[in-house]
Amino acid sequence: MQAFSLPASKNQLTPMSRNYKIKDQSKLYFVTFSVVQWIDVFTRLVYKDILINSFKYCRQHKGLELYAYVIMTNHVHAILGTHGKPIQEIIRDFKRHTSKELINTIENNQQESRRNWMLWIFKQAGKQNPNNEFYQFWQQHNQPIELNTNQLSDQKLAYIHQNPVEAGFVDEPEAFLYSSARNYAGLSGLIDVQLIE
Repeated sequence: MQAFSLPASKNQLTPMSRNYKIKDQSKLYFVTFSVVQWIDVFTRLVYKDILINSFKYCRQHKGLELYAYVIMTNHVHAILGTHGKPIQEIIRDFKRHTSKELINTIENNQQESRRNWMLWIFKQAGKQNPNNEFYQFWQQHNQPIELNTNQLSDQKLAYIHQNPVEAGFVDEPEAFLYSSARNYAGLSGLIDVQLIE
């Protein structure tokens, strides 16, 4: 068995954030947005619809190019590009807006049986992050992966669309409403996407 050892010098350490940077705005990127503590927020349509409307807004007003997406119970996968604002700014604005909208909706949803518990988790996560005013909804990292080959693009596209199948929600990717698999199957989707040819 090989022993684990730390690098001899701090200069050899590479923070994870450096491995996941958006460097070329002309490329497509695979990103993931995950809820703190992996809370299954998106089991209710009202919360998923906030994400759908935010994607639509970013497409219309910020230059977001949306090529693929899936909204799972506690995370979102997407393939993004831009013809407007830098991708990292669109992601920042998307996460900031959806976080506020989702927290507000949860706070005011009298039918939400998990409301107090979820808000407590978001508040605890917010206390851990000096950048937050109060709550934190999304995990901080997005881990953007540049799709610099057709093989990688095809792999990530298949991964996104197979997520609901692997989770046992549906038998076929296009049967899942909150996914771009419907668009790729020639069906009507909740959001217009640009197809990866």
